[in-house]
Amino acid sequence: MKTVTRTLCAGAGVLCLAWAASAAAQTAPPAAAPAAPAAPAASPMPYPAMTAPLAANPNPAVFDAGPLGKLTVDGVITGGGLFQSNPALELFGKQNKSGYGDLFNGMVIVNKTDGPVQFYVQAGAYSFPTLGTPYYKTDRIEGETYGYVPQGFVKIVPNSAISIEAGALPTLIGAEYAFTFENMNIERGLLWAQEPLISKGVQINYTKGPWAFSLAVTDGYYSDTFTAVSGLVTYTFKNSDTLTFAGEGNAGIARSVSNPLVTPIQQNNGQIYNIIYSHTQGPWTITPYFQYNSSPTVDGGLPTSVYTDGNVAFLNPQSSLSGENWSGAVLTKYNFTPEFSVAGRVEYIKSHGAANLLGYGVGSSAWTLTVTPGYQKGIFFARGEVSYVGLSNITPGLGFGADGTQTNQVRFAIESGLIF
Repeated sequence: MKTVTRTLCAGAGVLCLAWAASAAAQTAPPAAAPAAPAAPAASPMPYPAMTAPLAANPNPAVFDAGPLGKLTVDGVITGGGLFQSNPALELFGKQNKSGYGDLFNGMVIVNKTDGPVQFYVQAGAYSFPTLGTPYYKTDRIEGETYGYVPQGFVKIVPNSAISIEAGALPTLIGAEYAFTFENMNIERGLLWAQEPLISKGVQINYTKGPWAFSLAVTDGYYSDTFTAVSGLVTYTFKNSDTLTFAGEGNAGIARSVSNPLVTPIQQNNGQIYNIIYSHTQGPWTITPYFQYNSSPTVDGGLPTSVYTDGNVAFLNPQSSLSGENWSGAVLTKYNFTPEFSVAGRVEYIKSHGAANLLGYGVGSSAWTLTVTPGYQKGIFFARGEVSYVGLSNITPGLGFGADGTQTNQVRFAIESGLIF
């Protein structure tokens, strides 16, 4: 009887535990759902480089290209207008207009950024609005400058410290880049106008800790004569400020010239140097930089070239006089919010010697002021700009206006588009 009683009590205990477990299961909260997969890390295009406040699309299109590997494909389409006082004569003798509406950029950009063999190609239409110089519309500028594939190179990456690039390379010189969407301001400045822009050649890069080094052998100002040597050294401080020294010189004499718009004979046979410091603190970025460029005397041996643009011929005498420019600039931007910003630039440049390196006459000087408020939300941006250029000691006929005697120019510009 005791055995039966113990068995019944044990069975009752088991039933009570089962019931309690069932009740607990019914009243307990449901198990948490599995965590959603993390969003992919932002990976904006590495080339071409861009200066804040505009930013590349952080999540560009990525394609599996089979044997080519993973390709990142971006695009840039921007347009706007430019309105100016005292329009000057173009290089080919035509009168610039008071106002232009134009497509500033319409380009496709392809990057391959993994593996030991990488590449970058930028193709499409573009223009180069620049202070103190006539404006050339997009439908003309490609034929007068770098064609419809202005930049592109193959990059060999044997390890994380060293890379070698070969092709049409962005210059190592200066603090402003080639295309409008890459820069703080819509228009490039007077110092930029003295610098090489795109060069064909080979470049080697090396990084170690806070140091970065680049050395290139190229055709300088797109001259097809591969005797220019350029270099760049950058040190990055712990607070992300940078100090850069850059320089380029021609080890020979450029006897082959592609076009006067991209290959000024005096600058191409000369030397150019930069010291650039960039400081970022909160919403501020301030970049002062100094530039020196010079031209040697080259007598004889250089052929005289004639370039034509429509029915207008331009005689380009292939002689080089000695002279130099000393110049400085401060570029700055301030972000009021993540979307709204304002950028500014002030410059001064002074010419010395017998060479007309500045373009306004021997011994001339110039200064500029530019203010560019802007807005960017996602891949869309819009910005406006007002700028002023003042000239001194000009040679009559080389200044602003139809007769080349005016010494100032005011411009208003707008630009809007998509960086996707």
